[in-house]
Amino acid sequence: MTKKIYTTTLALFLISLLALSNNPVINRPINQHVLISKGITSGELTRAEAIQLKKQQVRINRTKKAARADGVITRKERAIILHKQNKASANIYRKKHNNLNR
Repeated sequence: MTKKIYTTTLALFLISLLALSNNPVINRPINQHVLISKGITSGELTRAEAIQLKKQQVRINRTKKAARADGVITRKERAIILHKQNKASANIYRKKHNNLNR
């Protein structure tokens, strides 16, 4: 019960952050984190899959941090980040729908 409340609160918090910005580089990781959280609670993701997806999100965040280090995210850096986010989104979908036994 406590885990369900925690997950719901976290999802609502992340969704409220989502409303603050229209930048896809900022919003996508929030959406992806919500999808991962929902996949864990619904049982669509195994623990190992969730860990892999979270690690992928950490790598994307590192790339974003490195891109922001000089104060400006160039078009090339933005393209790299969006490409990584696209791959992460595809991985989330694929892992949520792979019919593994949970």
